[in-house]
Amino acid sequence: MSSRAVKQPSMFSQVLSYQSDGLLAIESVVNDTIGPTYTYIIHLDEDASADRTATFVGNLTTQVEQVCNDLASHPVLSKAPAVNALGFSQGGQFLRAYVERCNNPKVANLVTFGSQHNGISEFQNCAPNDWLCDFWSGALKANTWDSLVQSKLVPAQYFRDPEDLESYLENSNFLADVNNEREVKNSTYKENMKKLENFVMYLFANDTAVVPKESAWFAEVNTTSEEVTKLQHRTLYKEDWLGLKSLDEDGRLHFKTIVGSHMQFGDDVVQDVAKKYFKSQ
Repeated sequence: MSSRAVKQPSMFSQVLSYQSDGLLAIESVVNDTIGPTYTYIIHLDEDASADRTATFVGNLTTQVEQVCNDLASHPVLSKAPAVNALGFSQGGQFLRAYVERCNNPKVANLVTFGSQHNGISEFQNCAPNDWLCDFWSGALKANTWDSLVQSKLVPAQYFRDPEDLESYLENSNFLADVNNEREVKNSTYKENMKKLENFVMYLFANDTAVVPKESAWFAEVNTTSEEVTKLQHRTLYKEDWLGLKSLDEDGRLHFKTIVGSHMQFGDDVVQDVAKKYFKSQ
């Protein structure tokens, strides 16, 4: 292991957009807070443009498999007894999928920021001059459950309309599986999640980019009445499909709030995470 490594290296996942400068800044804050820490920023392509494209166009099943293979063969991380994982926006549920499906190297502490753990019920509007989003937005909204869309467009693969769960359960390429919502449950997903020392979920109080924002805490929001059903009141929790109830009862499931818009937080938040969850024992 490199001289910069600690017992539990940190693994950053930013899949929403290619923002290496921001992640390098977070790495610097972590190092300043707890000392030199080996960090790895997950990427799907060495080319920055292709990596950004993969955050919107790609098959999440094969992308997660690629990350599993990359980390299992990594010269430093593969030798670590455990790693800490920090996921931003959609990167949070992708890292959770990594924990559930392979978890090698094992994740000790999983921290997610504004992630869509219970999916989205609305697609974001395209940002100005985002030609990639503009090109695909029609298919994304009009043909969400089409097999081609489900295998190609990333946001469609974690779309979940509580008013149309039948279509979701039948056609979802990603979220219905990693949330263990189908009739046949994957016991490995639950067992791997229960191995976490801590699962920390940050929700942005003024989030308008993620609809519903409560998805960051696995809450269910009725699209008509806007009634919020907390995780603890859902069958997913009561029957412990993902081990979340087990984590919660052990004091290892944490619900955190940041007052601000989507992905708007300061160094103090990162410092708090590093001190509480990333410090080497």
